[in-house]
Amino acid sequence: MTKKLDDYVEKVCVEAKLASKSISTADYNAKNLALLAIADKIRKSKKEILAANEKDLKAGVNLEDALLDRLTLSPSRIESMALGLEEVASMSDPIGEITNLTYRPSGIQVGRMRVPIGVVAVIYESRPNVTADVSALCIKAGNAVILKGGSEAMHSNASILRCVHYGLRKYSLPQNTAQLVKKGREVTSVLLKKDEYIDVLVPRGGKGLIEAVSKYASMPVIKHLDGVCHVFVDSAADLSKAFDVVVNSKTQRYGTCNTMETLLVSQAIAKAFCSSLYPKLIEMGVEIRGCPRAIQFDKRVKTASNTDWYEEYLGPILSVKIVDSIDEAITHIEKYGSRHTDCIVTEDFSSARHFLKVVDSSSVMINTSTRFADGYEYGLGAEVGISTDKIHARGPVGLEGLTSQKWVVFGDGHIRS
Repeated sequence: MTKKLDDYVEKVCVEAKLASKSISTADYNAKNLALLAIADKIRKSKKEILAANEKDLKAGVNLEDALLDRLTLSPSRIESMALGLEEVASMSDPIGEITNLTYRPSGIQVGRMRVPIGVVAVIYESRPNVTADVSALCIKAGNAVILKGGSEAMHSNASILRCVHYGLRKYSLPQNTAQLVKKGREVTSVLLKKDEYIDVLVPRGGKGLIEAVSKYASMPVIKHLDGVCHVFVDSAADLSKAFDVVVNSKTQRYGTCNTMETLLVSQAIAKAFCSSLYPKLIEMGVEIRGCPRAIQFDKRVKTASNTDWYEEYLGPILSVKIVDSIDEAITHIEKYGSRHTDCIVTEDFSSARHFLKVVDSSSVMINTSTRFADGYEYGLGAEVGISTDKIHARGPVGLEGLTSQKWVVFGDGHIRS
């Protein structure tokens, strides 16, 4: 590490800390108007953003398909960014909210006030939409954010950040509320040690990135390592519903952490269900790898290895296992899952309740696609990431996950006897 690099990162962190003091007390109307201005600017800058994205795509022709998918912007994805900003603007401001205010026997009133975290750093690969989503959430939650995007998306990220800065300047909010640090892994290694400035760090990318960040970061980390998501089709499932849920969970997008990677099917309905499902998935280009009982329904299905049950494919591959009971399905999820998102398809209320209660994942679903495990779909406007940890934030992390709480006490000259 050179002194020049350390000085650069230190400067970014100091500026973020100063900006956090200002944005933490900013008027909520100013924050909302800034978010709406950013959304408007993103729409008006669509051509420039797409041109910047095209530069990144041309430079990244050798990237893996999943990374290319996350990197690629389109008019509809740009519109989704703008809509996300508008939804965040429309949400109630959490900052300053006091809850659970109660009188104690001593006469004092005790409650909890929601406050900003301070400075959030986000390290992410591809995903230029993160630049808009995270900036929006941090502005609304009164935090400053340091964005460390990957070099593969540097033109796209810079183009989107110009829109963010436009909205901040327009309503006299500090531009350094959102900063994009220059590319280079060396910058990341320095950021990981700046816990005196950075209050929480969020890595979004491949398993290798997240493991490295978790290992070396000196500040708290909000993370999930991978998304080995399951759908279990119970013996009491409506097979038409199950068909649609499974196909959507796997094929709506391949390169996302909430895409189904393993399908579990009850033995009681396996033949009827798999015989109709397999041809559809294979027609759509999905390679199926199954357990010995799962391969018998179509000769094109390959035999799964033990490593397949742990795999986050992020592509058109699906592993399938036939199970004898709901408890066997849950045991499989406990052993091979990543505590991200798991779903049961069933018409049996007791089975659904049992699955909800026992499966220990950040999102547990009944009769719906795993692709709904998303901050926007959950009504959060956007998300800074998805957490499979159990402390502070779990599942999609939105406004509330980017805040903390402090105790507040009201008295009128009360003293403790």
